[in-house]
Amino acid sequence: MSQVTLSGGFKNAAIDSAKAFRAALDALSRPGSIQQIEGTEPPAPLSVAAGSLLLTLIDTDTALCLQGRYNCPAIQQWLRFHTGAPLVSAEQADFILTDWQHALPLSQFKQGSYDYPDRSATLIIEMDSFEGKDLKLTGPGIEIASYLSLPEAEALQKNHACYPLGVDFYFTHQTQIAGLPRSINVEIA
Repeated sequence: MSQVTLSGGFKNAAIDSAKAFRAALDALSRPGSIQQIEGTEPPAPLSVAAGSLLLTLIDTDTALCLQGRYNCPAIQQWLRFHTGAPLVSAEQADFILTDWQHALPLSQFKQGSYDYPDRSATLIIEMDSFEGKDLKLTGPGIEIASYLSLPEAEALQKNHACYPLGVDFYFTHQTQIAGLPRSINVEIA
């Protein structure tokens, strides 16, 4: 195993993972807010935010799919060493690490069922930035409205229309995350 595979995890696992878990919860419970999350040094091209989020949420019982440029040996080995998560296909995964281009169509991922809507996938989408505020978000966890720059309104609107089915999202950039549950309505601002 390479030094990159063995290094880059949480330095103080108990404290750093608790902080990262709190940031992940805040991001989903306050849709549109941008939270700071850090503590890891993952291999490129994985951001610190996505690496910290994965090490917090993934374990040996969590099926993970890596898509696009994130499906590379360095990231595969790093995540296997630090989480033990099984790597599976998109339709089997509980969590998917990808970019927006590879995330479409969203129907390729587990959508849950009416009996078990919680058995859907959560996508971790790496972004180039959170600059701009081109989409208006409304729904649970948002007092009036929140604004965020996201890749596209149409696919997110279709996902919301399937509620309580559909997928949930974490968007990551450098050391920042934003959450978007399927219960949130998305409009062009």
